[in-house]
Amino acid sequence: MSKRLASILVLLAGLSIFANPAIAIDLNKLLDLGDKLVKMSSEVSTEEEVKIGSNLVSGLLGAAPLVKDEKLQRYVNDVGYWIASRSSRPDLPWSFGVIDSDGVNAFAAPGGYVVITLGLYNLLENEAQLAAVLAHEISHVVEKHHLQALNKVLKREFWSGLAVAAVKDDEDREALGMVVNSGVQLYATGLDRDFEYDADLRGVVLSARAGYDPFALLDVLTTIDSISPDAAELTVLLNTHPPTGERLDRLANAMDGRLDYYAGGQSNADRFHQVSAIP
Repeated sequence: MSKRLASILVLLAGLSIFANPAIAIDLNKLLDLGDKLVKMSSEVSTEEEVKIGSNLVSGLLGAAPLVKDEKLQRYVNDVGYWIASRSSRPDLPWSFGVIDSDGVNAFAAPGGYVVITLGLYNLLENEAQLAAVLAHEISHVVEKHHLQALNKVLKREFWSGLAVAAVKDDEDREALGMVVNSGVQLYATGLDRDFEYDADLRGVVLSARAGYDPFALLDVLTTIDSISPDAAELTVLLNTHPPTGERLDRLANAMDGRLDYYAGGQSNADRFHQVSAIP
């Protein structure tokens, strides 16, 4: 008997599953589903990654739809596409949007989906700051941070017995459902802090590569840090990200003297304000 199978038997015995004759467990099927879940959140094809991201975004947008402003959405997509084209994954079907929420936040999903809230958008002062926010989220997608986090969450949930009830005829549908459910939980708790710090640094480099002032992200974080931490619009951001002050300190130290050459990048303030003024 393999160590892996032995571990499963011990776990299932501990959950008293074998004591219930009404539950018929096919261990091979259980193992196959476990392998499928791990694959869907780590060693996935681009097509599978896009499918996972699409399902995640569909669920998340149910609570906050896109702002009904075609010109605004087109503008954000134009900026996002340009930045993504300078990344190492330009061929993903990138999609960007502004959702109708007063909260100050932005998030990404596997496969190239990036969303920013109207609350955060309205805090920005120029296109370079928008680029900084989008570049941070693009970096999460490029580095597959969410897939790595999903892999960890799914392993924990699967081996705790969550998958037992999901062993049904349509394993693909059930596996994807578990990925989506775990993904929604992930957005409520946030990524590991190291992923956020990594996306901050990678984002400023990507912004510079796209021709923007990389120091714009520091400006955005400074603006957010100036808002009272008790403000309702910051609740989700502060619950899912490291303290803004810590992000500022880490990023400033990492950038010190290294990106000064790119400080004169574009800000496109006039173009940004034309868009932000649209009701």
